[in-house]
Amino acid sequence: MVGKRVAVIGAGIIGAAVARELLLRDPATRVTVIEKEAEPALHQTGRNSGVVHAGLYYLPGSAKARLVRSGIALLRAFCDDHGLPYQEVGKVLVALTDQDRERMAAIFERARANGVPGVRLVDADGLRELEPHAAGIAGLHSPSTAITDYGAITRALLGDVTDAGGELRTGVAVTAFTEAGDEVRVFGGEELGGYHRVINCAGLQADRLARLAGDQEYPVIVPFRGEFAALRADRAGLVNGLIYPVPDPRYPFLGVHLTRRVDGRVLVGPNAVLALAREGYRRRDVAGDQLLALLRWAGFRRFARRNWATGIRELAGSSSRRLFARAARRYLPELRVRDLEPAPPGIRAQAMDADGSLVDDFRISRAGRVVCVRNAPSPAATASLAIAREIVDVALG
Repeated sequence: MVGKRVAVIGAGIIGAAVARELLLRDPATRVTVIEKEAEPALHQTGRNSGVVHAGLYYLPGSAKARLVRSGIALLRAFCDDHGLPYQEVGKVLVALTDQDRERMAAIFERARANGVPGVRLVDADGLRELEPHAAGIAGLHSPSTAITDYGAITRALLGDVTDAGGELRTGVAVTAFTEAGDEVRVFGGEELGGYHRVINCAGLQADRLARLAGDQEYPVIVPFRGEFAALRADRAGLVNGLIYPVPDPRYPFLGVHLTRRVDGRVLVGPNAVLALAREGYRRRDVAGDQLLALLRWAGFRRFARRNWATGIRELAGSSSRRLFARAARRYLPELRVRDLEPAPPGIRAQAMDADGSLVDDFRISRAGRVVCVRNAPSPAATASLAIAREIVDVALG
């Protein structure tokens, strides 16, 4: 790829990490990052809780488990080199029932198999030592779970790209691809240029661009809005680090949890409700054509039938701050509705296969000279620098 031209679509953390990795491998590569927004990291990257996941939950041997552990080392070194925040505040899973405790024991074994350092099970007294205001019959403590600022990391990654001679083009939405000889012509209102490789890291728009490039139809991105609240500043002391529920395998989403951020705020949430537009951060944001296509799709209808009870519960929490607070109060009994204030929502780009099943692991495909990142779910931000290596391997292979 010496001297070749490569376009990376999407200036979130994955796109930024991929662009940097390309230039690390070959500084002669001419890299252009194309972003439809006026600034980088405005969607999933800049609207998450900032957690650096340690690798507790992931199936040993899976791409998630492998990439998150290697990604953590790379991410921490990058933060150290660039003077960015990286704080090991620790995380506790809180068991409320004996069934929770059984699930937590299985997670503990997974965490050890994944090489998560220092992870341990604690009883109720041990839980209170870690999080004095939390309530539960037992806990699992991951002391190495950390928090950071992924928006700042993305801007630093892009700074490395431009310092190395790469280009960042913002405010340009890609609308078409055309293969011409050994190049892909990229269009966004006008022709943006010809590239020997194009890497699609467009997040919420990744499936749409993949289809434009001639890739398969599935998986499809289904947007779910995560609504957050934050503890008032005078109540932030209720939480030392991260307080999470024990995941229930019957449900596709984790549920409300409490997360300290590097700015000192404590986020509560998110819930997970279907967004009525790809970037529908407000309840009134509706894209009629997108919604109609989703409702007509048999795969989504099958998903909805399987998860209707979860959907009703999440919608109830969305419409009632009291119910939202009640979900968090199961783990933090002192929390009251008046302790909460609004916080910005986020959108999760959930990939869904043709049968309506959720795509759990990372998925990368290729359509000619276009490499498509079709699914990069959590812990993608944590693992971003490691994922970038694998994406570039595919692109250069």
